[in-house]
Amino acid sequence: MTAFAGIPDDAFRFYSDLEQNNNRDWWLEHKPVYEAAVKEPLTGLLAELEPRFGPAKIFRPNRDVRFSPDKSPYKTAQGAFAALDEGVGFYLQISADGLLIGGGCHTHTPAQLTRLRSAVDNPASGEALQKIVREVEAAGFAVEGERLKSVPRGFDKDHPRAELLKYKSLTAGANVGRPGWLAGPGAVEEVAKRWEELRPLVEWVGRYAAP
Repeated sequence: MTAFAGIPDDAFRFYSDLEQNNNRDWWLEHKPVYEAAVKEPLTGLLAELEPRFGPAKIFRPNRDVRFSPDKSPYKTAQGAFAALDEGVGFYLQISADGLLIGGGCHTHTPAQLTRLRSAVDNPASGEALQKIVREVEAAGFAVEGERLKSVPRGFDKDHPRAELLKYKSLTAGANVGRPGWLAGPGAVEEVAKRWEELRPLVEWVGRYAAP
């Protein structure tokens, strides 16, 4: 595999053009651009990060349109996920908007949700999560995830961590756009630095909300 040299501008142009030409004929004609500008550099970047964050999976570019009213055949972003556990780990995404860096817990089952809420309710683990969330937000990440409009049944609406109890999944992400470092090998350390900022959140949800 060729050594990672950066994510080229062609990657972002590819997705900008795809948004206007989301059809099979255009994709097949421009697939060499996808392979050279998106898939190969992203594979190289993830390989460089693997010793510190584990192996990552690059998602398929095709959309599952079976149950969607939108029949566009291709995703307008390329995502990848380095999992510490099922649904828990570090995320990257390339799109026309640039690079998005994130992490957390993207999936949940009823059992996971019960454990998550129990950990938020517990003073020790809940206060630890509050501190992690503050630090992650201070580092420039938006804390997100599927959440309820109100505190779940069984918990006081005035609970000291009421807002955290509303989450059914817990993630954080930041779109860094297209900074100059992204086009060179220095992107490895820049992404690693941001994933390390997210590690406390990823490890917390891995401990308390993994499958």
